[in-house]
Amino acid sequence: MDLEPTAKEYQDATSKVKLVERNPAPNGTEIVSMYRTGVREANDIVTLAKEIQSADVAVTNNACAKLVMIAEQVRFLQQQAKKILEETQAAQELHHAACNFRKIPGHIYHLYKRPSGQTYFSMLSPNEWGPKGCEHQYQGSYKLEHDQTWTPVEKIEQVQENIR
Repeated sequence: MDLEPTAKEYQDATSKVKLVERNPAPNGTEIVSMYRTGVREANDIVTLAKEIQSADVAVTNNACAKLVMIAEQVRFLQQQAKKILEETQAAQELHHAACNFRKIPGHIYHLYKRPSGQTYFSMLSPNEWGPKGCEHQYQGSYKLEHDQTWTPVEKIEQVQENIR
């Protein structure tokens, strides 16, 4: 097996490899043999070119991996933004429901819907309406939080756990 590079390999290598400019007298001290300070064989420059090529591949792979991670983070942030917008829309709809009393943070209110489509809050839960019950469609119960957001009663415990 021939270890000597071909003329084409040598030409390709010399076009990729940048060697340090030679200075025959660094800091005013003359070098005894310029031959011994430089690349001696064609194999040396081909080896340097292969090292550069290998480093280029490693750097590119590293950059790609980092970009993939950033793309995943962007997708996660987009999902978080979508969730926040949906929660905001739902909170606004609840704040716009009809109500004939002052809502106090920390209390639970019950949402109903009339046949006309109007939604309204009541202080009475579905089982507090008496034997006949409420004639309007029950939509859910919500706790008004101190930050003016609404928590569905089925998620109150989960929200409390997240706060602790």
